[in-house]
Amino acid sequence: MADPKKTLTASEISEAAPAGWTLDGEQLTARFATGDFATGLALVDRIGASAEEANHHPDIVLTYPEVTVTLSSHDVGGITSRDIDLAWVASGHAEALGVAVGEG
Repeated sequence: MADPKKTLTASEISEAAPAGWTLDGEQLTARFATGDFATGLALVDRIGASAEEANHHPDIVLTYPEVTVTLSSHDVGGITSRDIDLAWVASGHAEALGVAVGEG
């Protein structure tokens, strides 16, 4: 595993991030088209549980009909392998719920 305290370059992020995640400055963002509030809440619950387990906490906004997830390693001022790992986990939860990811 890459050093979780090392910030990644834009190129490294582009190669490693799941489809649908976009880099905006020092943040990695994805919007998940949940279609309804209950599915969005289920997605937030799954991402939240995984974030707690990883001790790495994203910003999550739940609205009807989407969930927006923003990742950044504030302690090092950029995107790290921790963010990439959690992005993959979040995308996996979305896929399991049948939720599409769109541009962030």
